[in-house]
Amino acid sequence: MLIAQISDTHVQASGRPAYGIVDTAGMLAACVADVLRQDPRPDLVLLTGDLADHGDPGEYALLRELLAPLTMPMYLLPGNHDERAALRQAFTGPRFDYFGQTGEFLQYAVDLGPLRLLALDTVVPMEGRGQLCGPRLAWLDAQLAQDPRPTVIAMHHPPFATGIPYMDTLGLEGADVLERILGKYPHVERVLCGHLHRSIQCRFGGTLASTCPSPAYQLTLDLRANAPERFVLEPPGYQLHQWHAGRLVSHACVVGEYAGPYGFCAGGS
Repeated sequence: MLIAQISDTHVQASGRPAYGIVDTAGMLAACVADVLRQDPRPDLVLLTGDLADHGDPGEYALLRELLAPLTMPMYLLPGNHDERAALRQAFTGPRFDYFGQTGEFLQYAVDLGPLRLLALDTVVPMEGRGQLCGPRLAWLDAQLAQDPRPTVIAMHHPPFATGIPYMDTLGLEGADVLERILGKYPHVERVLCGHLHRSIQCRFGGTLASTCPSPAYQLTLDLRANAPERFVLEPPGYQLHQWHAGRLVSHACVVGEYAGPYGFCAGGS
């Protein structure tokens, strides 16, 4: 099984450039094309939040249009830039009936055969930080207790401090309780997150938690205590997670056209 993870697309209505610089719609279109070039093609696509930039219906309409070439199963969850009701309204129909599994929160469980996916909602409306309150954590605990299959948890805000100071101030409330819950369940294979616009990994709760790069722009890697809030146009990316030989193996993918591939023998053939 091959999972493509795309995160932090920040689509703007009418394709306006984010911050007057980044064509996020065009960047997402290039990312979708890259995913479709993969051989083997991913079995499903997971989108881990900040899908729209302002949570407007027009942004979600454009997002759905941009994602339309991805005909494999697609699982979305909100980030702090998203608006739950608008997201739910834009992605309706049998393909997205998993949104109907929840009430206030957009979180759900999916049977993927050898794997189980648990999507966890970390959004605090109108705020950049994340939160896992009692009801959300209780839901996760109950879901993990009822099925011992290898499980992937997806959420927007990472549960660990990254060392990028201004983003760590927008961290995840309730991460300490989450860590204790995950520690009870060795079948949690991975915690897949977004929010950071970079590829970052950290051991957490007896498993591995990671963040996904963005197909739009990356946050500046600046670990100084007084680091300003900035972004860079490093190569856009996404991730592939392959369930292979009883393990989840993750690959960072760069979107774009590059020279090669070349052979290692003389003449490059």
